[in-house]
Amino acid sequence: MTVLLEVAPDRIAAAARRVMARCEELARVSAAPDGIERVYLSPEHARVNRLAAEWMRELGMRTRQDAAGNQVGRLDRIEGDRLSPDAPTLMIGSHLDTVPDAGRFDGIVGVLMGLEVARLLRTPVGDGRHGSALPFAIEVVAFSDEEGTRFGKALLGSSAVAGLWDEDWWALTDAGGTTLRQAFLEFGLDPARIGEAARRPDELVGYLEAHIEQGPELDRRGEALAVVSSIASARRFQLVVEGEARHAGGTPYDMRRDALLGASEAALAVERICQAEHHIIGTVGQLEAFPGAVNIVPGEARFSLDLRGEFDGHRDDVWDAISHELDAIMGRRGLRWHSREVHDAAAVMCAPLLQDVVRQGITSTRATGSEDPAVIFSRAGHDAMSIGAITDVGMLFLRNPDGISHHRDESVSGADVALGIRALAESVLHLAADRRA
Repeated sequence: MTVLLEVAPDRIAAAARRVMARCEELARVSAAPDGIERVYLSPEHARVNRLAAEWMRELGMRTRQDAAGNQVGRLDRIEGDRLSPDAPTLMIGSHLDTVPDAGRFDGIVGVLMGLEVARLLRTPVGDGRHGSALPFAIEVVAFSDEEGTRFGKALLGSSAVAGLWDEDWWALTDAGGTTLRQAFLEFGLDPARIGEAARRPDELVGYLEAHIEQGPELDRRGEALAVVSSIASARRFQLVVEGEARHAGGTPYDMRRDALLGASEAALAVERICQAEHHIIGTVGQLEAFPGAVNIVPGEARFSLDLRGEFDGHRDDVWDAISHELDAIMGRRGLRWHSREVHDAAAVMCAPLLQDVVRQGITSTRATGSEDPAVIFSRAGHDAMSIGAITDVGMLFLRNPDGISHHRDESVSGADVALGIRALAESVLHLAADRRA
C-alpha cells in the first residue's frame, strides 16, 4: 500500500461532512415542492451553477459557465513563479441535474467530491489565488444535462464538451413545446457559440468521475469503493404491435388478435432471454394499449425496450434473439410488429492506466494485506461516456445501500464519502507520479 496524500484524518472527515451538507443544500433547489427535480436550462439549473461557482471561488479556482451551461472551476498548474492557463488538464466531474423525484447523490456527490479533492491538493500562490503543483491543471466540471429529463436526450452538456453536438438537437422540444434552441436563448446562452464548449484531446490528461453505484453489488460485497472497468453499451427501441380492435364481449378467443397480449408476452420474453445471458439487462419500461377502452380488444400496443450490456456485440446478439422470439410470438397470435431504434451508445472502456490509479487510490484507504478492490462494470450511463470520445476516462464507485437510485431513498454514508475523497485524491497523486516518471 502506497499512501501519497499527507493530510490529517480530520481534514478528510471535515471534507466528507461538507459534501453531505452541500448535498442537502442542493436538494433544496428544486422545481418540485415535494421532491427533487432540476432539469436543463431551468431556473434551478442556474441556481445550482451559481452555488457551485461560489464554492469553486472559495477554493481559489478560476470559474466559468461554458457555452453549453456546464459550470467549470480550474486550478491552473504552477510553473515556476506563475500560473499556466494553457497547461494540460485533468478533469474531475459529474452532473448536477436530476430525474423527477430524484435522490440527493446521483451525480451531485461526484461534483462535490471533486471540489474537496481540489481543496486537498491546491497550493497557494498569493493574493488569494491557488494553483496545482502537479504536472497538470485540475478542473472540476459540473455537467448540466446528464439525465436528459427535459428534452429526452441524455448527456447534452458532456456531449458539447466532447465536440459531439448534433445540429438536429436544436429542434428537440420539452413537454411544454419549448425547443432546445429557445431554451438556450432564455437561459442566456447563444446557440451559435455551442462549439466553444468543445475541448481538444491535446488539452486533456484524462477524466475521473466518482459516482454512487446504481446497483447493489458493493453493498452485497460489504465493500465501500470499487474500480469501474467500463460503462455499459445501450440500445433503446420503441416497438409497436398491430392486431385488430374488436368488441370485447362479442369476439370469441379464436378470433381475437389482441395486441396487448402479444406485447405482454414479448415483455416476458425480454425478461427470460436477458436473464439467461451474463451481464445483459433488458427493461420494458413503457406499455400502452390502444384504443384503450375497457370493452375493446386492444388493436395496437406500444412498448419501450432498454437493452444494456457490457460488450456491444453481446448486446446486439441478444437483440437478434429477442427479434426472432417476437417474430414467433406475433406469428402465433396473428399479429404484426415493428420497431424504431431511438438510442445507440457503444460501451466505453475505462483506460487501463486510470483503472490502475483508481485501484491504487482505493487500496490506500484499506488495511495492509487486504484483497484487491472490487472491479465493477457500470450498467448505468455517465458523462464519462461522452468524455471518452476525447480523452481517457476512469471511474470510482461508492457503495449505495440496497442499490436504489433515481429515487428519493438513494443513499451513501458520510464514512464512505470520506473514503471516496481520500481514494480519489490518492488516484490523482498516483496519476501525477506516473506522468513525472
